[in-house]
Amino acid sequence: PRNPDVYAGMLGERMERYGTSVYLVNTGWSGGPYGVSKRIDIDLTRAMVHAAVSLELEDVECIEDKTFHILVPQTCPGIPSPEILNPRNTWEDKQAYDRRASKLAGEFSKHFDKAYGNKGIDPAVIAQCPGK
Repeated sequence: PRNPDVYAGMLGERMERYGTSVYLVNTGWSGGPYGVSKRIDIDLTRAMVHAAVSLELEDVECIEDKTFHILVPQTCPGIPSPEILNPRNTWEDKQAYDRRASKLAGEFSKHFDKAYGNKGIDPAVIAQCPGK
């Protein structure tokens, strides 16, 4: 196998060449920690996936989630309440969300460092790892 940086570069080059967008859709649980959270309604999931594959998300306003280094759309066609788009908004206790998100991002970072820390990964890629 090649260095992961080679594969990341190949993916990025092809995404740029073909104008590919990538969307991460939460099809699972939201609204709190285990035991409190609820499953995201299948109709909302379908609306989000439809908006992504039909390119309806290409021009919506997004904000950066600085913990996970992703852009979060502020609206989505077919989603009546945009609060569901940002997981923090679905938690009653926002500080609890912040703590959990920070802990999870730290776990991503720790695993990344352990698995790829000595692989010569491009610093621009490293900077996008949650927790970095």
